[in-house]
Amino acid sequence: MMADLPTSQPLLSLQNLRVSFRTGMQGGVVQRTQAVGRTVDGQAQGISFDIPEHTTVALVGESGSGKSVTAMAILNLLPDNAERSGAITFQGRDLLTATRRELQALRGKDIACVFQDPMSSLNPVFTVGAQLCEPLMKHLGLSAKQAMARAEALLAEVGLPEPKRRLGAYPHELSGGQQQRVMIAMALSCEPKLLIADEPTTALDVTIQRQIMELLASVKSRHRMSMLFISHDLGVVGEISDQVVVMRQGTVRERGPVAEIFANPQDAYTRALLACRPTLARTGPRLMVIAEHIAAQGGAEREVRAAVFKDANAPVILEARALTKSFWIPHGLFGRREFKAVGREGRGATFQLRRGHTLGVVGESGSGKTTLGLALLRLHEASGGPVGGEVRFDGDDLLALSKGQMLPIRRRLQVVFQNPYASLNPRFTIAQTLVEPMAIHGIGGSGKGSQADREARASALLQKVGLDESAMARYPHEFSGGQRQRIAIARCLTLNPEVLVLDEAVSALDVSVQAQVLNLLKDLQDELGLAYVFISHDLAVVRFMADEVLVMKDGEVVEQASVGQILDAPQQDYTKRLIGAIPRGYRAAA
Repeated sequence: MMADLPTSQPLLSLQNLRVSFRTGMQGGVVQRTQAVGRTVDGQAQGISFDIPEHTTVALVGESGSGKSVTAMAILNLLPDNAERSGAITFQGRDLLTATRRELQALRGKDIACVFQDPMSSLNPVFTVGAQLCEPLMKHLGLSAKQAMARAEALLAEVGLPEPKRRLGAYPHELSGGQQQRVMIAMALSCEPKLLIADEPTTALDVTIQRQIMELLASVKSRHRMSMLFISHDLGVVGEISDQVVVMRQGTVRERGPVAEIFANPQDAYTRALLACRPTLARTGPRLMVIAEHIAAQGGAEREVRAAVFKDANAPVILEARALTKSFWIPHGLFGRREFKAVGREGRGATFQLRRGHTLGVVGESGSGKTTLGLALLRLHEASGGPVGGEVRFDGDDLLALSKGQMLPIRRRLQVVFQNPYASLNPRFTIAQTLVEPMAIHGIGGSGKGSQADREARASALLQKVGLDESAMARYPHEFSGGQRQRIAIARCLTLNPEVLVLDEAVSALDVSVQAQVLNLLKDLQDELGLAYVFISHDLAVVRFMADEVLVMKDGEVVEQASVGQILDAPQQDYTKRLIGAIPRGYRAAA
């Protein structure tokens, strides 16, 4: 049963909206893929919901549910092969029949958008000031001088430090959170009546995420605008929205006031979405995924997995002693200066990682987490800046080994990055991706049957990470984000590693896929005795995965203890602020 939305005249109304994509011709018939809406008994059924004035409506669901397609259909920002039907009404105007000129007049003025990745939305060859001035001059008719003054005021409004200086900066000179603030300033430049925010906080650390959410809430209140907030993260949605629309596979499963949806969800899918989130409360050995939760609600028995005992005295497999890492930064015409990314006060990172255990590394963007992980593996070029201290693995100091001595060790130390698509070769099939590292390191022999042996091993590893043999002949772009991350993990496993560095490996995945990948990582650790360095800004995920935690700030380890001590009784104010910035939905037990 769906709760009724407010009956006041809506700012935007979607009625029976359907979106499909033409995918080619077969037998003289146009083939289409339905992205929003569905066909039941020969009848086309679309989605319907309203956005009232001065209201935030959240559109939530897994990747592929149709959230972003729905939002992009409003202003027809879809590719040319898209087909829309139904009705989209904005202030009484039908946007489906609007001309291109009419839509261009609306875009950025009455309806503005903020997207997930600001770096792909900002033009890298224009300054921030130039990009802010463009809509002001086009839509409001301001002069260049007036537009620049207004741009500076907008940057100040969104809380960007030194706004006048930032006008002359290029996007790459700003952090991710600062880039997102520029995008919000650009969206607000013409004081729109509706702001579409498509995953604006995904992959941001918790404190920046908190700042962006508070910023969006404050500008919505000051400008008395409405907002369509798109997210897969119900914890974030609970902080910012008034109404929630839950989507799955192109259909609306449930809608209603946010408090009602959280307190008493009616649809089995909504309950499953809420249940599969990791929380700051102590969790069991396994996260429930969407399919398991829906099956359990239907009466099916769920397999309960017992927690695996971890030996507190397991052998130390990796040890860092006062590890520091610096980078050379150009200074003056021919000079350079040293920037200390890890160990800024001369106190490097020191820790031990035991076999079968997980070390969590947490902190804000720029705290040195990723630099620490890459320094452990010697993946920074030595010419880029000095490294100090020791990294002990199997009795050897990795920092003192030559490249030739490091090669056989590299197969035992592997890394999984945040963006699997960027780390998988788009021109290689999955079989080539998995077989190549085995061939380089001589795994599988050197005889005539070696290629077949490697392919058989690759196929077995794909099955271990939950993919079937048909994936071998396909390319990375044919898989979802969660599947690509599984492939990246399988590639690491081809070399029989002993330590995996997981650098934000699940941060960009929706909650259900994230639960699957986290369960997979735990299963592999239990089965193979793997040790993990788990780098993340998500403390709820760290609670589920880690045994010990390092908290980093400005290149320094400010707190180090067991995961229970860090999250239940933090000692440092910085750690307390990190925990306090977590959306409320993650602080209660699932």
